[in-house]
Amino acid sequence: MTLPLVPSLPISSASTDEFISITQVWLEKAVIGLNLCPFAKAVHIKEQIRYFVSLARTPEELLQDLIAELEILAEANPDKIETTLLIHPYVFKDFLDFNDFLDTADGALEELDLDGILQIASFHPQYQFADTNIDDIENFTNRSPFPTLHLLREDSIDKAVIAFPEADAIYEKNMQTLSNLGLDGWKKLFSEHEKK
Repeated sequence: MTLPLVPSLPISSASTDEFISITQVWLEKAVIGLNLCPFAKAVHIKEQIRYFVSLARTPEELLQDLIAELEILAEANPDKIETTLLIHPYVFKDFLDFNDFLDTADGALEELDLDGILQIASFHPQYQFADTNIDDIENFTNRSPFPTLHLLREDSIDKAVIAFPEADAIYEKNMQTLSNLGLDGWKKLFSEHEKK
């Protein structure tokens, strides 16, 4: 099962703005709305999130976009760009292929000497943790409308952990939140947006 707001959008005819708009709905309703990431609200409100839609159709093209976005984030003033969501709707629609690419993504960090400065988190419409069934609700903590690489600053993560000392408990809390919500509740999060 994927996010309910995605199937209504024909990806082949979608514009960059539509990919960003749908990703923002997911961020607002799921990530922030359910408090899955207590650090997301502040950067969203301050408009410090950079959204970049890669039109890559091959892993090699995506890697080039990833390298460019890592360099942009590393050089940017954190007050202007705190974090980046690199949305890539046309490549790695299969989660296992996407998951395999993460090793390549981490390799790019090391080649750019940005390992320890930036890190990459991953979101996907078919995200599945090890030892879970495809529709287990806990997988939805990392389910985004489109395959997405989240580029983060290590310094920001360290500051967030200091500000939120129970950061290690976020995963367990998210599992409980989604368990309480259930699949029907997850669908309802986006039903109003789909009707518009």
